[in-house]
Amino acid sequence: MKLGLDIFLEQDYKQFKGQKIGLVTNITGVNERLIPSIDLFHEHPEIELTALYAPEHGIRGDAREGEKVESMVDPSTGLPVYSLYGETRKPTKEMLEQVDVLVFDLQDIGSRYYTFIYTMAYVMKACKELGKHFVVLDRPNPISGTRMEGNLVEDDVRSFVGLLPIPNRHGMTVAELALLFNNEYGFDCELTVVAMQGWDREMYFDETGLFWVPPSPNTTNMDMSILYPGTCLIEGTNLSEGRGTTRPFEFVGAPFINGQHLAKEFNQKNIPGVIARPTSFIPFYQKHKDVLCSGIQLHVENRYKLNSLQAGIILLETIADMYPNDFEFISNVNDKYFFDLLAGTKSLRNHILQRTSNDFIESCHDSLEVFRKLKEPYLLYK
Repeated sequence: MKLGLDIFLEQDYKQFKGQKIGLVTNITGVNERLIPSIDLFHEHPEIELTALYAPEHGIRGDAREGEKVESMVDPSTGLPVYSLYGETRKPTKEMLEQVDVLVFDLQDIGSRYYTFIYTMAYVMKACKELGKHFVVLDRPNPISGTRMEGNLVEDDVRSFVGLLPIPNRHGMTVAELALLFNNEYGFDCELTVVAMQGWDREMYFDETGLFWVPPSPNTTNMDMSILYPGTCLIEGTNLSEGRGTTRPFEFVGAPFINGQHLAKEFNQKNIPGVIARPTSFIPFYQKHKDVLCSGIQLHVENRYKLNSLQAGIILLETIADMYPNDFEFISNVNDKYFFDLLAGTKSLRNHILQRTSNDFIESCHDSLEVFRKLKEPYLLYK
């Protein structure tokens, strides 16, 4: 198969000859031989690369989640690197003065919580306002382009982990999302998308023949990516989601949990495609740093049967039921719940506490059907 990057470098760059190019990318912007798009653009005799733009985790992927990224000079190319996860998330006029075209080359992981697609949205907005051309080099949705899970983000809980009304698992590539954003959500910038060749909607990343480059420190493997639409919700609670371990978003636990009891209770729910085993771990950072946690590791038995959001919600409901005096949702300084921002609604938190999560999961069907029809005109692959 060929990535959007490959197609662009073979032919599409020619329409931008003589124009100054800015590149929104990070360590995932590589070709099939793992050569960075930064180097490929910088060394190309007919591409004038003038600036780089860094999303969350930085241009070289060395910043932790939520950590402010500083603007800098790239030591390898000498080019300015403008942070889109620092003082501003939308490029300013000053940041775009030396470019005519912005090219986006980032590997997404297929879940709406992941901030790269909202960096793309803000760049599109800036391109519209400042008259710049925006180009998206497409890459696979690593958890396939067929499955959808979840609800649409409600207006009163929009944030940088849920900026637009898309489901938890959206089943689209970044180029398809760019087309959707542009035409349905009013971004309306001058947009070119460079599609892949040889990718179809059924493919998971480990079926592409490409090397997996983790987009961030905790995006470790395929099982993690498949579970993430459900287990990311755990970030909004006092449970460890396994950050600071070798199995983030697969390990779930806390000092007050009995892993053997939890595994037994969870497995009795008979959620298709997933099974739990008891485990213990000590996170080296984040929640419960340096404290022994007991809990479970989730194992994907069948990726085609698993609804990861259902698994994550039922797991939280099980823990809330088993440990009502210990389990809690985390509120921030503005007395808002981060869980609500992740969930895209304030109602799921109450469903979990009232043990009515199945009602919420059932309620998602109608909104998923609405989104399925909305996205259909923008799908680039069969």
